[in-house]
Amino acid sequence: MITNDEEQLLRQLSFTESMIPERISADPEVVENGLARLVLSIIELVRRLLEKQALRRMDAGNLSDEEIERLGNALMKLEEKMSEMKGVFGLADDDLNLKLGPVKTLD
Repeated sequence: MITNDEEQLLRQLSFTESMIPERISADPEVVENGLARLVLSIIELVRRLLEKQALRRMDAGNLSDEEIERLGNALMKLEEKMSEMKGVFGLADDDLNLKLGPVKTLD
């Protein structure tokens, strides 16, 4: 909106004030938990992508029995470690579900 009326312009832009916090929380526990949530969400995304890729390769017959066994063990160990880390930071599976906007969720 183009205007020379400063008061009208301030009214039009006032909606942004409530959306921007005055301060960012520097509480170490909150910051640590938020960082853990971000990192574990990214790891979960990569784990799910690897799992889907492995299934595609198995269905296509591109993996030997030994490769399938190794891949299955590696994915199980990663899932166990993820469960352990979620417990350490008090996170649930839903906390790591990346929301991809209008596309969909990671599920």
